[in-house]
Amino acid sequence: MALTLDKLQVGQSRRISAVGGQGALRRRLLDMGLTPGTLVTVCKMAPMGDPIELELRGYSLSLRLEDAANIELEEESEGHA
Repeated sequence: MALTLDKLQVGQSRRISAVGGQGALRRRLLDMGLTPGTLVTVCKMAPMGDPIELELRGYSLSLRLEDAANIELEEESEGHA
């Protein structure tokens, strides 16, 4: 089972491996900079857990967990956060 962005905890970082979703949702995620190879860090989580605040490409992005579930991440390799 692939690791998705909605499963990361605050302070964890991973590289994006694939962007799922259909049509407009997928295009919106890609337009926000969530593209394969991009390093993403979870900075904050709302009190109820949704949305999450991400740091990527030098900016902060808030994303609903429902949308974050469409972002597949690379598995953690030795020597990386």
